[in-house]
Amino acid sequence: MNDMMTEALRISAAACAIPKRYFRSSLSIDQKSDESPVTIVDRETEEFLRRELLAQFPDHGIFGEEFGRQSGDSAYEWIIDPIDGTRSFISGNPLYGMLLALLRNSEPVFGIVRMPELEEVYTGTSGTAFRNGTEPLAVSQTRDLSDAAIYINEGEKIHAAHPALFQRLCKTGQLRRFAYDCYPHMLLAAGHIDAVIDFDLQPYDYLPLVCVVKGAGGIMTDWQGENLTLRSDGRVISAATPELHKTLLELVQAG
Repeated sequence: MNDMMTEALRISAAACAIPKRYFRSSLSIDQKSDESPVTIVDRETEEFLRRELLAQFPDHGIFGEEFGRQSGDSAYEWIIDPIDGTRSFISGNPLYGMLLALLRNSEPVFGIVRMPELEEVYTGTSGTAFRNGTEPLAVSQTRDLSDAAIYINEGEKIHAAHPALFQRLCKTGQLRRFAYDCYPHMLLAAGHIDAVIDFDLQPYDYLPLVCVVKGAGGIMTDWQGENLTLRSDGRVISAATPELHKTLLELVQAG
């Protein structure tokens, strides 16, 4: 497993050169069927990751955002989001990420979150998580929602689908910020904030994050409190402590 992690880190580090080359330049932007934007950067980056991973692990499966799912002949499958936060990328915001996870029998084994412009990499596996390979990550010990720093991801989507919940979220916690994409979950893993409410995600958005959050001692589930899988509905809670997680579950389930 360490060899797989080492190769995945090497390959993803090399892949970062692609978005960094295009960042804050003029790009042609296409719209996918769900009206989300996609660029040549998303496609080139995923093509590179898929090609290099299959060269090292030819019997593994791959599931990527841009080119779908390719079955393998082993229990292992790679999950790829080449640019997590395309809207951030095309608007010059450096908080886009590159996500990679390895599943074994559909269960996350390890996750890698790269922030190319910040030159940060977060890794997580069972019981451990690190930033830049040497800095151990640990979540906060905040238990009371009134003391919590909370990030609300995809706020406009939550407002459209669950307006009453959105109003409750806007009044909860000690500090609230609206955000998008993977980085708030990494801030939680590093102990800087206490919870993230997220919405309308795909497996390649959340599965690479699970091992980092859990490895740092946090909890990451769907809004029903169930473990995240390939079949989860994309509504996600990350929390630093069981007490905070329980309170947030009650909040989102109140209707």
